[in-house]
Amino acid sequence: MAGSLLLLQRTRLVVQQGPRGTSAGQALLVPEAVPGAGLAEPRGAQSPSPRLLAGTAALRELASSQRHGPHWLTARNSELRQLRRRWFHRFISDQEPMQTAGLKAMKRTAEHKGTYMGCFSDDSRERTLKGAVFYDLRKMTVSHCQEACAERAYTYAGLAYGAECYCGNKLPVTASRPEECNSECKGEKGSICGGVNRLSVYRVEELWAAAPRRRNVIYRGCFRAPENLTDTFPASLIQPNLTVEMCSEFCSKKEFPLAVIRGRECYCGYPTGRFSLHGGADRQLCSGMLNVSSAAGGKYCLVYQTPVQDTRCTDRKFLTTKSKVFVALSSFPGAGNTWARHLIEHATGYYTGSYYFDGALYNKGFKGEKDHWRSRRTICVKTHESGKTEIEMFDSAILLIRNPYKSLMAEFNRKFAGHLGYATDRNWKSKEWPDFVNSYASWWASHVLDWLKYGKRLLVIHYEDLKQSLIPKLKEMVEFLNMTVTEDRLLCVENNRDGNFKRSGAKQKNFEPFTQEMKDLINRYILTVDEALKGRNFTGLPREYVPR
Repeated sequence: MAGSLLLLQRTRLVVQQGPRGTSAGQALLVPEAVPGAGLAEPRGAQSPSPRLLAGTAALRELASSQRHGPHWLTARNSELRQLRRRWFHRFISDQEPMQTAGLKAMKRTAEHKGTYMGCFSDDSRERTLKGAVFYDLRKMTVSHCQEACAERAYTYAGLAYGAECYCGNKLPVTASRPEECNSECKGEKGSICGGVNRLSVYRVEELWAAAPRRRNVIYRGCFRAPENLTDTFPASLIQPNLTVEMCSEFCSKKEFPLAVIRGRECYCGYPTGRFSLHGGADRQLCSGMLNVSSAAGGKYCLVYQTPVQDTRCTDRKFLTTKSKVFVALSSFPGAGNTWARHLIEHATGYYTGSYYFDGALYNKGFKGEKDHWRSRRTICVKTHESGKTEIEMFDSAILLIRNPYKSLMAEFNRKFAGHLGYATDRNWKSKEWPDFVNSYASWWASHVLDWLKYGKRLLVIHYEDLKQSLIPKLKEMVEFLNMTVTEDRLLCVENNRDGNFKRSGAKQKNFEPFTQEMKDLINRYILTVDEALKGRNFTGLPREYVPR
């Protein structure tokens, strides 16, 4: 039921009414929500009213004027937030019909294709199936879990708690009583998906006998071999006529994410301090190495990523005691907040929270979405809000900034295609795109300016720097959150850097969505924000933000 509720996430709601009601700029106070209380979809999630559209036109007219300084942006921020909040929640609600339709279709077509092996015990501290982990807290089915594991070359699929899917290649030794697997699948009435600390296990390697399974083997590079490969890697194989496929298959069966080849030697393991996959060598140094006996004892090796997930950092939980420091993870929409949460959660092992309740993210494993944002059981709280009141609620904040051109496009994609899809040509060429840019471009600037003005303690992280230097920047973020992590866990995060939240589908090619008028507007905001950051002794914006 939680997936259908929207938690009351703010203490104040701005309502625009006609001449007889409250004025457009006046705020109506709403009592703070009781933690755990549920409400129906707010009126702001519906289609914008004529008055709201008129406000959009007014914003566009103002944005095209010459008033682009910090004082003007700060003064306009309150009115912009009224418009943005209504749009933001409408974007989330737009995805619900599509999710509901997909759920119904899944129920109609679900089939149990694998062989049921029985009910087995499972412990969060020592997983029974130690391969990949998937969550779908709303739409999990037996077939969905089986197919996810089969696609990644696993032999067994196990379901627990009605919504969690675990993959592995080793069958558990001790079975539990059949009746202990008693949780109904979240997306398939009448089917059982494990239970509390219990797994319903299926053998899936026989699936799709007529079609080859997708065994993604990714070339990671040529690297200097560690001094003692046997000590560095837990599993090994010496095989005449060794191929990449043979080594990857062997390491997948052993449930390791890396396949390392040196001549006829195949080694399996993880990225570690001894072998971090940093500082790769020239590929020519590994040329002709494969299956060559003289390569034994050589200085270099080929490294491939197997379909197996690195699970050393997938365990997450809520804080056992309330956090004394209330930390925000603040960004403009489309600036990579979800990705940053994925990195933080896997690096620290603790859930992040959210000022919003986004059912799509909750269903995919961000369990902090369901927790009240003031519970202080999460390590930090996602927010796109700005303004003095919203900012001063937090003791400190990580301020994530991304190129506004990329942020605007990412948020527009999310509006029309969810967190993982791309908007269509028709969407980009509609009137809604220029309206979106004219209202949201100013928000990008005012959001940063407000946090610089009212934020008590800030760590500024540029999205581009995080992508380029993930480990150093992630260390900064973790230290700011007053946490310590092991090097192996950070390397695990780097190995799973994209998680399950990388966009897929038909991406726009050779397409310039921004007109020159849009660029002129955005570039002025970029210069304003750059000056403000330097004024607070932060690093200015990367040069790539302004098109050359």
